Amino acid sequence: MKQLAALLVFYFTVNLCNGQSVIDSIKVNTGTIFEQERLLDKTLLYIDSSSSLSVSEVLQKPFSRLNKLRGHRKLPPRLISCTFYLKIFLANTSGTPFSGYLLPGFNFRNFDIYKTGQGIVKLNNTGPINGYKKFTLSPGESGYILVKLLPLKNDFNSINPVLINVAYSDTYLQYITSEKSDLQIFGLVLSGILLMMILFMFTNYWFSKKVEFLHNAGYSLCMFLLIFLNSILVRSLSGFKNLYYSYIDFFLLVAGVIFYIAFTRKFLDTKNKDVLLEKILKYSERFVLALLGVYTYLNFFTETYLPQYYLENFMKFFILAIGLAFIFLALKRKDKLFNFIAAGNAALVLFSVISLVLILAKVKVTEIYTSSLFYYNTGIVFELAFFLLGLTYKNRSELIRGIKEQEALKQEAEKAEFETKIAVMTAQQDERNRISADMHDDLGAGMTTIRLYSELAKTKLKDHSIPEIEKISSAANELLSKMNAIIWSMSSSNDSLGNMIAYIRSYALEYFEDTGITCKIEIAENLPNVQVMGEMRRNVFLVVKEALNNILKHAHATEVNIKLTRVKNSLTLYIHDNGRGIDVQNIRQFGNGLKNMEKRMKDMGIEFRIENKNGTLITIHRNVKSF
Repeated sequence: MKQLAALLVFYFTVNLCNGQSVIDSIKVNTGTIFEQERLLDKTLLYIDSSSSLSVSEVLQKPFSRLNKLRGHRKLPPRLISCTFYLKIFLANTSGTPFSGYLLPGFNFRNFDIYKTGQGIVKLNNTGPINGYKKFTLSPGESGYILVKLLPLKNDFNSINPVLINVAYSDTYLQYITSEKSDLQIFGLVLSGILLMMILFMFTNYWFSKKVEFLHNAGYSLCMFLLIFLNSILVRSLSGFKNLYYSYIDFFLLVAGVIFYIAFTRKFLDTKNKDVLLEKILKYSERFVLALLGVYTYLNFFTETYLPQYYLENFMKFFILAIGLAFIFLALKRKDKLFNFIAAGNAALVLFSVISLVLILAKVKVTEIYTSSLFYYNTGIVFELAFFLLGLTYKNRSELIRGIKEQEALKQEAEKAEFETKIAVMTAQQDERNRISADMHDDLGAGMTTIRLYSELAKTKLKDHSIPEIEKISSAANELLSKMNAIIWSMSSSNDSLGNMIAYIRSYALEYFEDTGITCKIEIAENLPNVQVMGEMRRNVFLVVKEALNNILKHAHATEVNIKLTRVKNSLTLYIHDNGRGIDVQNIRQFGNGLKNMEKRMKDMGIEFRIENKNGTLITIHRNVKSF
């Protein structure tokens, strides 16, 4: 036991001596620094966990080597609220004064430097390089530089001191502000893609006024700012960079989540289609907003960091849980709109997992493909691309559905209008049928009575014929014939091509009976079964009747040929007599027969032609489809 105790005392004494003598072995000779020098291996470190010690008290504490601190390139979250002190021994062995800039690392709220030779002197000199502190050593001067660091409230602070010769400062400044890494260039390219998406969505919102385009544009804008600012601020030393990495980046992340949830609610129309999901998403929005309020309070009104750290990581896991939940719902519901949301979340989850694996494996970033940020940013862009495809698909589907609805309404209106026309035509036809029935029953019976009485009167008078009675009988016969033709044209039961041809055939044969004129009728076979309305039947019949009347009175013919032919989809009626023909040039000036025939056919859209061809040839032609 005595030997063990002695060994422990010896070990403690040796370490204490090492702690005091280590400074001499890590002296920095400024006379050999022409451009810049990294001081990681020549810097001592002390951590004031309570952040309550003064500078003079800290100088009395034992320092350890900075390069022995695990995580000096990324300070552990538990140490973020501590105050860090760096001690560097500098010696100017040259014969000229040395001026330089010192940067202890990146992402610190503030740092001060002190000279500790004769007393403690705080140096507040700054130069053209924002964030660096300037100091000067006279020829032969040596001493300690003490650096007091207050880490920024984030989890990627790094301590890696750099000393830069003032003569090299302009070149160094140009390098850090103009040089872009592959990851920065990639981030700027992704930012350009996101910016085009945002403009596209704002344009669609402007024209369609659909709120989901606005919400997705808001989400895309937050992600654009995250990627863009990460790309341009990585080498920046401005005060805005500190504010961004301590608060604004988290604010943009939370704002993006709120826009994302609002977009999902509108895109899936959960208010009308899924009440339970609508409530969950609505309360999620409020919950995330409350978390942002707590984070804001912790960041600006407290000195602690661990609660912020846990809150930020909880938010990332919460976002991951939302993505996984939508993937599960999409697989369960098999809805196309859900599929777009799920595909976007699946892309983000996949690339986030790759990013997390690289972080946990502590893969050294040697090229862009080994950077965790590369995969995370790629996942964001893929997610937003799927959301944009979903919006385009939904907008197109709604547009097609709207067109179909308009067409359906138009068809309904046309159908209603057509039914109205049918009803009117039916009512008109019913009225015609009633009138024709009344004419047949009343006028027909009256005219038949007149004709009968006139014939009886002629019989009783025998040889004492009275011309007036003969005229009454003739007029009655003619009027009865005309009335029958009118009744035939008005009756809907006769509205067919076959009925019209049969009626004309019967009339023609009866008309030339006992006149000395032979009437030959030839009808084509396989006539189409088409409807011929009353007005057309009446006009065609009247034209045929007028033609037959002219043949009987004026043609001096002995034979009449009536021929109906069918060629493809057209019908042609020929009326040809062997009489003396017609002199078209010398038709009586006031003769209205031919003019009326032409007008009737023209009104019905039927071709009418009259010509001399070994007698008179009348041609009536009509397309069958137009009946």
